[in-house]
Amino acid sequence: MTHATRRALFAGGPSLVLAGHAAAQSAASWPDKPWRVLVGGAPGGASDIFMRILEPSLRESLAHGFWLDNRPGAGGMLAAEIAAQAPADGYNFLVNHIASNGIGPHLHRRAGFEPNRDLTGVARIASMPNCLITLPSRGFNSVSDLVAFIRANPRAATFGSAGVGTSSHLSGVMFGQRIGVELTHIPYRGTAPNMQAVLSGEILFAIDNAPASAQQVRAGMLKALAVSSATRWSQLPDLPTMQEAGIADFDVASWYGLVAPSATPRPVIEKLSAAILRALADPATIRRLREFGADPWPLGPAEYTAFMRAEEAKWGPIVRAAGATAN
Repeated sequence: MTHATRRALFAGGPSLVLAGHAAAQSAASWPDKPWRVLVGGAPGGASDIFMRILEPSLRESLAHGFWLDNRPGAGGMLAAEIAAQAPADGYNFLVNHIASNGIGPHLHRRAGFEPNRDLTGVARIASMPNCLITLPSRGFNSVSDLVAFIRANPRAATFGSAGVGTSSHLSGVMFGQRIGVELTHIPYRGTAPNMQAVLSGEILFAIDNAPASAQQVRAGMLKALAVSSATRWSQLPDLPTMQEAGIADFDVASWYGLVAPSATPRPVIEKLSAAILRALADPATIRRLREFGADPWPLGPAEYTAFMRAEEAKWGPIVRAAGATAN
């Protein structure tokens, strides 16, 4: 090390120490007012509900609560872009999900904005699987039965979705890829009409939101063959996963978490993340999440950021195979 370099380091030392001290003080006093949480959907949706479930525990851990700012549009990408452009002062956050940070980057491209570059993970919160459903009268008792029928009757291999680019659409595309059959996709305007199409026999099957079909499955109106996630769902624990049913490398879950603008002070992110992870370990919080049909799925900041980037990478080839056009 040269004399000049050593002198520069010593000169910068006090300012670095002061900056670190200021960041620690900021985190210690944060929050000193309510903080904003952007939501990429209408009031009353899953993102809203998850934050309301966490609210009592977060208010107990932190001095102030939050307020929700609903900005629906572009599958959550509008709210994500607003969050990325917000001041990184520790008072702006976003409830993000598979649509905004997994699938959305391939469907809704915006110049100068990349969700997994411009937003950083605070904590993963919860997940809900999709469920492979069909009519009981079709006589399928397993995924293997369905696959055998599809291979013998490829013209009848129709599946529905809640719309182009949704996880139900891409789950069907992934299923076709895994079994080596090109399936016919029929999009509907939401989960309810998609489920009705299964009930009416208009389509062969769907792989859509599990909580939405659970009541009909329990009543015997629909036959559930598997859940899409890599682990079983707490609401129907006897139902196998797609992987357990023989469909290798099939793992789809509608996940939700909290992110912040990338330059948000790390001590603030760590403090909020710790509060969320404490909340997710609380039996009352777990019970309320499961009553809604979700399971807690906690991850800390670094792990959640890595998970989101892996999800974006995973969904790229599926989106391209589905022929969904990015804009």
